[in-house]
Amino acid sequence: MTENAEIPFFPAAMNRREAAAGLLGLAALLTAPGALAATGAPAPRMLGKPEPFSWDRLVAMARKSGARAYVQPPVSPLAAKDFDTLARLTYGDASAVADVIRFFPTALAVAPYKVEVAIIEGASARPVVDTSSLFVDGTKADIAGFRVMAADGHADWLSFMGASYFRTSGARDQFGISARGLAIDTGLASGEEFPVFTHFWIEHVEADHFVIYALLDGPSVAGAYRIDTNGRPESGVIQDIKAQLFFRKDVKQLGLAAMSSMFWYDQSSRAYPRPPRGPDWRPEVHDSDGLAIRSGNGEQVWRPLENALSPTTFSFTDDSPKGFGLLQRDQNFDHYQDDGSWYDKRPSLWIEPTNDWGKGAVKLYEMPTNNENQDNIAAFWTPAKPVRAGDELAYGYRLSWTNADPSQSAIARCVDDFMGKAGLADAPAIDGARKVVFDFAGPALAGLDRSSGVDLVAEAPEGVIMSRECFPVAGTRDRWRAKLDIRLAKPGEAGTPMDLRLFLRRGDAALTETVIKAFNV
Repeated sequence: MTENAEIPFFPAAMNRREAAAGLLGLAALLTAPGALAATGAPAPRMLGKPEPFSWDRLVAMARKSGARAYVQPPVSPLAAKDFDTLARLTYGDASAVADVIRFFPTALAVAPYKVEVAIIEGASARPVVDTSSLFVDGTKADIAGFRVMAADGHADWLSFMGASYFRTSGARDQFGISARGLAIDTGLASGEEFPVFTHFWIEHVEADHFVIYALLDGPSVAGAYRIDTNGRPESGVIQDIKAQLFFRKDVKQLGLAAMSSMFWYDQSSRAYPRPPRGPDWRPEVHDSDGLAIRSGNGEQVWRPLENALSPTTFSFTDDSPKGFGLLQRDQNFDHYQDDGSWYDKRPSLWIEPTNDWGKGAVKLYEMPTNNENQDNIAAFWTPAKPVRAGDELAYGYRLSWTNADPSQSAIARCVDDFMGKAGLADAPAIDGARKVVFDFAGPALAGLDRSSGVDLVAEAPEGVIMSRECFPVAGTRDRWRAKLDIRLAKPGEAGTPMDLRLFLRRGDAALTETVIKAFNV
């Protein structure tokens, strides 16, 4: 697997920030204490007459839409103009559909476009035609998305709202990272396109098992989606997705199985907090702490996330990847000390292709942030073959929303990384250099000691690595530490972007995943 970085000028950054900030603002509303929703049987007039529905019909709709010129949907004239209005319309005494489905109203800051929703009954679907009982006090409003409530009504665990964004609360009842149906031109200087789910068909199979069908539309593409969703209280949520896309225009960078997250700072930022994290007192603040990749050739990669100095896209080339995702490995409350946002409970999101994706690259996009209210991280798969107008693309994958580590295997994983001054602890700091420390833990390291022939394999540009060593951490059974001094700049000179790659090896066998740490000073 190879990796390279692209550092573009990004004039559309504000648009992306505004979209992310709106979704995260809504997240605060969704998880606010007392923000519980009533459920109940729908009023008879709520649903219209049954209409035939099937996956084949949905695909035909998407194909027909993709053959037509794109038409920008109008902003709903009933859209809430502020978050107070959105909260008032969302929470309180209102009816539900299919016992546990509640609707979000359109809102200018989050989801300004009306969507159509239908409830599947057998081979037919009944559209929602009357919303008069769906919002608080019978307020007239358009539907922007939906959420699925827990059976006891204490909170929602699945939501779709805004562009093609959706998410679940994982195994520990806490929202965090978001998935996206599709990402187009994320991080490119030309600006990003946000396709929108315009129609939903919802089938309540049983208990926490739902199948959601969706029609996607945007300037470059139309698409059909089937999202088979199983809520599993003990292990999280599994979603099996198949999608069929029909392209109206050439696409510079297609992002399949896309996800968005937030990384402000972690323990490695303490010595060199750049950009400044400000006066915040908490030790760490992030929804995800790293990108994990299980490549087609079996290599396992861990890339710790960074709060970038400037918008940057990293590309990890691969052939038929086995999986990738943005993970929240650190789930120790003491490391966050946040009993309101509960970053220790936020789920990881792991992607596993269910058909052969062929050659392409996992893309990681990072941009600067100075607070926790903006998504500044994105990850997705980009096929190597260019996408042209008139192309059709079918693909499938599984999403696992879990608080376990879905990338874990027999080899050891990176569980901590730290940074500080280079050189001896009691000696002056070395100008232009840093000490970096990585801790690995896992069964492959169990019982090994300094005489076991464990080597640290590290790669960086010539002259960067000043010293290196690895050793078992005292008092542990399966934990090893890699410690390096690296030179990032000559005294008095600015550094340049670079990557450090490292793993532990015994003989010809890798004992750990490969860590790729980015430096941009």
